Amino acid sequence: MMSNLFSIFDPSTNIFNLPFNWISTFMGLMFIPYSFWFIPNRYFMMWNIISFKLHKEFKTLLGDNKINGSTFIFISLFFFILFNNLLGLFPYIFTSTSHLNLSLTLSLTLWLKFMIYGWINNTQHMFIHLIPQGTPTILMPFMVMIESISNIIRPGTLAVRLTANMIAGHLLLTLLGNSGLNMPNYLLIILIFTQILLLTLEFAVAIIQSYVITILSTLYSSEVN
Repeated sequence: MMSNLFSIFDPSTNIFNLPFNWISTFMGLMFIPYSFWFIPNRYFMMWNIISFKLHKEFKTLLGDNKINGSTFIFISLFFFILFNNLLGLFPYIFTSTSHLNLSLTLSLTLWLKFMIYGWINNTQHMFIHLIPQGTPTILMPFMVMIESISNIIRPGTLAVRLTANMIAGHLLLTLLGNSGLNMPNYLLIILIFTQILLLTLEFAVAIIQSYVITILSTLYSSEVN
């Protein structure tokens, strides 16, 4: 029995003093197609099609100054977040992406990598990027301050966006599920239908959020070249 409503999102929840929650983060490895020793099937071909489409899109976003193989970082990030989001839709499986522990670690690591690479290799470009083209001279100090703040908060916005979207849907499903205990039968049927619709919406949100986080990370990396 839950001690409070948010205990389902608590990473310290355990079974027999064994923290099993975060094990769902590594369950995505089970879904990776083993193409080297398995006969290619429809799942493997679908994986290749999605990877190829993402590769072409990320290649376009990164521009001409991209480093060979850099798109695979973002493809891996997409699949990692996607699997964790989808696994969280199953009952009794902990949604690791609903915690800032994971989402902030991913976004902050990528952001630091981009910043270190940009300031070391393209220092002049990074200074120029702080002042938008056509900015009046009197407003330049303020624009530098605003651009610096907006750049610093980027990993936080990425992490909070992913965490908030994952928690919101799960919390709504939990609230509606708990309210069905004292409902009459005719309202219970409506509740079940509503839960199915919300679960379908959460499935779409899981895909969209993994795509949005990856696209924004790709755009942030293209600015340092």
